[in-house]
Amino acid sequence: MSAKVEIYTWSSCPFCIRAKALLKQKQVDFIEYCIDGDNQARREMSAKANGRTSVPQIFIDDKHIGGCDDLHEIEATGELDELLQGIA
Repeated sequence: MSAKVEIYTWSSCPFCIRAKALLKQKQVDFIEYCIDGDNQARREMSAKANGRTSVPQIFIDDKHIGGCDDLHEIEATGELDELLQGIA
C-alpha cells in the first residue's frame, strides 16, 4: 500500500515546483491543492499545518512533513522512503 501524499502549493512558487519535482522523481502519486489567492484554503491549510502559512505544505498519511526544505531533509536521511512505504 502506498502512502497518501498531499501538497498545498501556489502555481508559480519555486519551492512548490522543487518539492513536486522530488515527488515526481520518486514516482509518487500525490494530491495537489493549488491555493493561489484562495485565503480560505490558505487558512484551512494553516490550521492543518500547525499554523504554518508558507507553501508548500506537505502531508504524508495525514502526518505534517513541512515545506520543501523539510521534504528534502527527510529524503537525505532516508526517512522519506520509509514514510512513503508506510513503515515510519
